[in-house]
Amino acid sequence: MAFLQAQGISKSFASSGTPRRVLGSVSLEVEQGEFVSIVGAMGSGKSTLLSLLAGLTTPDTGTITIDGEPIAGVRRDAAFVFQNYSLLPWFTALENVRLAVDAAYPEVSRSEQLAIARHALEQVGLGNALHRRPGQLSGGMRQRVAIARAFATRPRVLFLDEPFGALDALTRDTLQQELGRLCTEGDRPVTTVMITNNVEEAILLSDRIVPMIPGPPATLGAPIPVELPRPRTLALLAHDEQATHVRAHAVSTLAAAISRPKRSSGPPSTSTSTVLSAAAEEVR
Repeated sequence: MAFLQAQGISKSFASSGTPRRVLGSVSLEVEQGEFVSIVGAMGSGKSTLLSLLAGLTTPDTGTITIDGEPIAGVRRDAAFVFQNYSLLPWFTALENVRLAVDAAYPEVSRSEQLAIARHALEQVGLGNALHRRPGQLSGGMRQRVAIARAFATRPRVLFLDEPFGALDALTRDTLQQELGRLCTEGDRPVTTVMITNNVEEAILLSDRIVPMIPGPPATLGAPIPVELPRPRTLALLAHDEQATHVRAHAVSTLAAAISRPKRSSGPPSTSTSTVLSAAAEEVR
């Protein structure tokens, strides 16, 4: 059995009094220490799927297990990084991270929690910003705090919800490299599931890419392996034949899914068109 396994999960939400099926019969397997990216357009159901895998919400049908245990709420050995940072504005960076350590290890003394939090912030280059509040930090620095908070708890599994979507290109590239390092360094690689609408980002970080096939209801396509050596850089990927093949495969899979006849007519959404046109430009 895979370390993280979802079988036949579905989810609906009420919309104007009528149930709206968001996910239908979705299955996913992630091996221990693997980095898997789920790629699709905004509004295709990626965030819903991630919240189900993390135990933040409950599926209508199907089962989800981590390390053989059924999901029953958020696990203590799991961490979540959101796009919008989710930091408490009245606390310093150090205290924001310490609170996460306290939640994961309440038996550890406050001084030890602070030491762990300080080390995590130093790992992401924020050793000189320990006592700044979120309002005193740039967007990139806030996301560094969020990443430090996640890794300070030494998670076995990490869930990433578009973690770099709100950042400028230069900051995004730097944090992608740091995240890749943190997920793979040490003797216990972190099992990671990331959702993104950026194909290039998925190739840079992932062992496998799983395309989200839009619905309603949305499903998952066949996984695309990314068999490229690490560490990876965007510059190297731009000239790598295997990276070009993976990129083209992912784009063609998403394009084919979007062009399928649907019960509701109309052109692809703006976000979907943007994803495909940007990715297609990368392939050229």
